[in-house]
Amino acid sequence: MSYAVDSSVPSVTRAQRVAGMILSGLIIAFLVFDGVIKLIPLPVVTEMMAGLGYSADPSLARLLGVITLGCAILYAIPRTSVLGAILLTGLLGGAMATHLRVGSPIFSHLLFGVYVGVIAWGGLYLRYEAVRKMIPFFQRSF
Repeated sequence: MSYAVDSSVPSVTRAQRVAGMILSGLIIAFLVFDGVIKLIPLPVVTEMMAGLGYSADPSLARLLGVITLGCAILYAIPRTSVLGAILLTGLLGGAMATHLRVGSPIFSHLLFGVYVGVIAWGGLYLRYEAVRKMIPFFQRSF
């Protein structure tokens, strides 16, 4: 499958690129923070994992931290940012399933993964024409 960019259509503008970098930067900062607190692991992390029905074992928290930081690194590198977003989407889906299973509040906990995912993909959508070709919100008729 090929997504050729039409040269007659204007590419990404500077404002779109800056907005996309800001959104992506926020996601990267959040993922790094989330991954680091799981690597340490702070008591609040292991207590929350136990409250969500998982083992409070620090090695499990560290593993989740490594996975989160791996997604953040892949998302931060321009050549692998789409792969990072795909893996991040899977990670967020697992978090949402966990919150659904334990009956967490909908808008603050369950849908938080949707919010983060929309911001992550929105950042890529604003920065890369190829992502716009894959996710065509607007149909151009010629």
